Amino acid sequence: MDMKDVEILLGDRPGALARMAGALGRAGISIEGGGAWCFGGRAVAHFLFDAAAPVAQVLRAEGITVLAEQPVVTLRLDQARPGQLGAAAAAMAAAGVNLRVQYSDHDHRLVLVADDPATAARVAAEWMRRRPGHPG
Repeated sequence: MDMKDVEILLGDRPGALARMAGALGRAGISIEGGGAWCFGGRAVAHFLFDAAAPVAQVLRAEGITVLAEQPVVTLRLDQARPGQLGAAAAAMAAAGVNLRVQYSDHDHRLVLVADDPATAARVAAEWMRRRPGHPG
């Protein structure tokens, strides 16, 4: 399934997240991962959705600001081996990819929003091929 990250501006007040999640639930749209953070009086959320889901349309109809919809790259880290995130991020940096957002989905995959999604996808595919125990 193709996925997308949706960046959402929420109010830094009680109920803002509930309002957003409620609107999506009523529309039958499932959140696959992500989170929300408050910083400097702003609350910004990044959530993962099926790429075909009309997230922006639903949220804008509720008066909620959608800042961006962006492609994502996912990869699976070996959680038993410390240093995996650092090594994966270093591989992206070596390829000149700037990681703008990082979080995990409900299937324990690392979700990345990058400034160069095509190069990030290539680096992620190579990362997955080099993993110990990966066939081929």
